[in-house]
Amino acid sequence: MSASRKRVLCLSGSLRRNSANTAALQAAQALAPATLELVLYQGLDDLPLFNPDVEAAAVPAPVLALRESVGQTDALLIACPEYAHGVPGAFKNLLDWLVGSLEFPGKPVALLNASGRGSHHAQEALAEILVTMSARVLGGASCGVALPGAGCSREEVLASAERSAELRAMLAALGNALFA
Repeated sequence: MSASRKRVLCLSGSLRRNSANTAALQAAQALAPATLELVLYQGLDDLPLFNPDVEAAAVPAPVLALRESVGQTDALLIACPEYAHGVPGAFKNLLDWLVGSLEFPGKPVALLNASGRGSHHAQEALAEILVTMSARVLGGASCGVALPGAGCSREEVLASAERSAELRAMLAALGNALFA
């Protein structure tokens, strides 16, 4: 990636087809300044359940692809829902596969909370997990965007001047952190 443009891998913690978290990331892609290239990861549901024995024998192809994607980016932008006051199992599984990777430690990460209900338990748990994994969580580039619910679309997010302004501010902070 060139010094004038940073690549950001967007990770949605939701498997829902009409996920507000995915919609928020897609809206962020549309609003990103020319200095940031946002790429949405599409393989969450392809990852096998984490098993250290499998990892030791031969890392599965979907996991290799995930690790390669992480390694080819300058930062991560994570939008993750809250289930039962915690991180959803499928997304925790993704993180478990990254624990043993060489590509993840030190990676800058911004968190996007797309909950309309002010959920914070999963965000706090996610930040703790990421710090434990040696990520560099960018608090100043993390934000909350109150979306109306699970079925929210990219177009609905972009149609809201307030939501778009919040996403632009977060992207500006992310850019500032990456180019500092």
